[in-house]
Amino acid sequence: MAAHQEKKPAQERKHKPSQNDTQTSQVQWGRAWEVDWFSLASILFLLLFVMMIVYYFIMSCDQYQCSLTDPLRDLLTGNTHLPDIWNKTPMLTYRAASIYCLWVAFQVFLYMFVPDFCHKFLPGYVGGVQEGAVTPAGVVNKYEINGLQAWIITHVLWFANAYYFHFFSPTIIFDNWIPLLWCANILGYAVSTFAMIKGYFFPTNAKDCKFTGNFFYDYMMGIEFNPRIGKWFDFKLFFNGRPGIVAWTLINLSYAAKQQELYGQVTNSMILVNVLQGIYVLDFFWNEAWYLKTIDICHDHFGWYLGWGDCVWLPYLYTLQGLYLVYHPVQLGTANAVGVLMLGLIGYYIFRATNHQKDLFRRTDGNCRIWGKKAKDIECSIDGTKYYSKLMTSGFWGWARHFNYTGDLLGSLAYCLACGFAHILPYFYIIYMTILLTHRCIRDEHRCSSKYGKDWKLYTAAVPYRLIPGVF
Repeated sequence: MAAHQEKKPAQERKHKPSQNDTQTSQVQWGRAWEVDWFSLASILFLLLFVMMIVYYFIMSCDQYQCSLTDPLRDLLTGNTHLPDIWNKTPMLTYRAASIYCLWVAFQVFLYMFVPDFCHKFLPGYVGGVQEGAVTPAGVVNKYEINGLQAWIITHVLWFANAYYFHFFSPTIIFDNWIPLLWCANILGYAVSTFAMIKGYFFPTNAKDCKFTGNFFYDYMMGIEFNPRIGKWFDFKLFFNGRPGIVAWTLINLSYAAKQQELYGQVTNSMILVNVLQGIYVLDFFWNEAWYLKTIDICHDHFGWYLGWGDCVWLPYLYTLQGLYLVYHPVQLGTANAVGVLMLGLIGYYIFRATNHQKDLFRRTDGNCRIWGKKAKDIECSIDGTKYYSKLMTSGFWGWARHFNYTGDLLGSLAYCLACGFAHILPYFYIIYMTILLTHRCIRDEHRCSSKYGKDWKLYTAAVPYRLIPGVF
């Protein structure tokens, strides 16, 4: 769903960006203008069933020790019935509602009212007020980049409470996990519905709205490009980064605390999951300014896909490994633990180094050295106009057209391998990520093919593989 960083087409660098360039590529921006029956059927399926998928995973851990097959077997054999499962499910509580409201309010406060100070003393970190990309209407939005600061403040307070103040138990998130699920759903649907109403009646910029005429498609994929309240509260940036991703590491810490409470120790597999996913989260916030240039911000409209996905899908399904390890603690042998750690670090290195090569190429207009050699590229005409982009064919980008995704997948696999092989549930993440990133490859390349035409064929001939050199 959301949060994984999707880059703009390949490694393009425009020689002469202009308003005309924006207009010529308008048809390729964001979501579809018309909706076919297959797309509509897919949208309806997701709206009707994806919440049930999340519930099924969480329920299977709560009632069936994380088995994905036992609930179905019990239902098919008549050993249990749907009302029985539902009646055992914890409902919304005042305590969970209070926790969730306080959490979201605190993140809004950090986002809106605490200007970034990290960029003043952290070398290499880009924070504070930054400009985003040009929207289809020609608007350049400004953002207060302070996600790293919000993450640090939140986690300092978390550890201060755990070790000194003891206002609440570190297991508070796990102990209220399903009641918090209902809170997250309420917010996800509320913000998605509000964004749609806003798009119809009081959009931030009417020229950046897109209507297909299909209610369900518009609700899911969004109408407004950059819905905002006031000057600074940007729905897309806030919900993409906060509160879900800030919570990601807190959720894992709560799982580790629960494991300590139940078994008297935290296993090395739980530590690996916390460390590897923590690196990914910190990377996201360290590069939050760079995130303004990704497809999530530059092309996607804000609807249920992002609103509900960031509130529910991300925090509940991206953290399945830690949840599984609470119910099934795994202590890996030294060699296996080192292997998982190395795989995760190698995946992260590829992910970060690949993006660094692209950023270096973009900043220098291709006048740079990659792996000690002058960067190579293919110059492509944009939509048949006199404006051009350069697509890099050096370094990792010469190995595969989306090698950053390859690194992402290696890291994702490491999270799952830390859980052993007793259950399939923790492997949902790598299965989902493989489908998601493969789809993004195809989606991105379809748009690039339309944008660059015959020049795109030259590029794909030079770099024939999408993800895995020699395979795909």
